[in-house]
Amino acid sequence: MSAHKKWVWVARFLIGIVLIINLMCAIDFIARPRLYMGGYELSGEVGRAVIVGYGILFLMWQVPYFFAVFDPVKHKTSLISAIIMQAIGLVGESLLYRTIALDHIVLRGSVLRFIVFDGAGLAFLFVAFGLCMRFARSE
Repeated sequence: MSAHKKWVWVARFLIGIVLIINLMCAIDFIARPRLYMGGYELSGEVGRAVIVGYGILFLMWQVPYFFAVFDPVKHKTSLISAIIMQAIGLVGESLLYRTIALDHIVLRGSVLRFIVFDGAGLAFLFVAFGLCMRFARSE
């Protein structure tokens, strides 16, 4: 295997980490919504439905990640889409966090966890993109 292909596999690994964690979160929100309702100050049937809905949205948002992890050079647009989606999540959650009153400690903590994850995921995706563009230019 050439050195260039090894770097593409590193990129796939980085994208795959983000994809797997996103999928785990989505599946857990769908399968066990009651574990997360309190973190968002939700309760009852409405709270359960909201958390399951978030899980469904998380699943929907993973489509470009699947194409990017399969072949990040060939499906560069999917990788770019994933980067943009991750960045929107990070910026949006950061703005949301700033609007939550300080006395909502648990809710702020839940949003902060998503900010940290999306920031780390965005960094992984940027590194993966850089590796793939390096590979594409060298061919």
